[in-house]
Amino acid sequence: MNNVRTVSDTKRTFYNLHTRPINTIYRRVVEELMVEMHLLSVNVDFGYEPIYALGVVTAFERFMQGYQPERDKESIFNALVRALEEDPQRYRQDAQRLQSVAKSLPPSELIAWLSQQTHLDRDAELQSSLQEISKNPAFKYNRLFAIGVFSLLELSDPELVKDQKQLTEALKKIADGLHLSDDKLSKDLEIYRSNLDKVTQALAVMSDLLSADRKRREQRSQQSSTS
Repeated sequence: MNNVRTVSDTKRTFYNLHTRPINTIYRRVVEELMVEMHLLSVNVDFGYEPIYALGVVTAFERFMQGYQPERDKESIFNALVRALEEDPQRYRQDAQRLQSVAKSLPPSELIAWLSQQTHLDRDAELQSSLQEISKNPAFKYNRLFAIGVFSLLELSDPELVKDQKQLTEALKKIADGLHLSDDKLSKDLEIYRSNLDKVTQALAVMSDLLSADRKRREQRSQQSSTS
């Protein structure tokens, strides 16, 4: 008997956990992230690790930026992770740990650590996770892991990720050290940044439309009060 959960099962659980409506643009973002995470979770080669968690948290926060009402964001995130039968607190805590490490390291040290050229005694679990990735030929590389790596670099030095040459070199070193494809890493991050731009543009258009609609309503209200 096959007990593997389906995408429909995960979506159903999500909407049972978060019952408030989600704005159309954001609903697509949430569902795409949910499907991506679901497909990974049922892959036999996939295993949870902190950089993936940071990628999930980063992608969610970036794509959900500006969501209203703001208080619903936490409910949506918690429902998203719980729908996959996982613990949202674990994701948040692991992401925060990595963020703290990245902010405290100069990029050269961070890159050397991520590429396993040097070892840091800052966090034994994170160190162990990187070693396992580098030694595991069956490691299930994924886009959210790539976003986690990008987030670490950005937190260490925001200017580095704006310089395409430096970013490309950093990603190549990390990919080589962890025995991953630097081509996949670079392409996934290119798409991620492009999608961020598209969402930002869509939100700006939506904001302009709402603003124009509000002005029309105000004008009609003023006209009716003076007539």
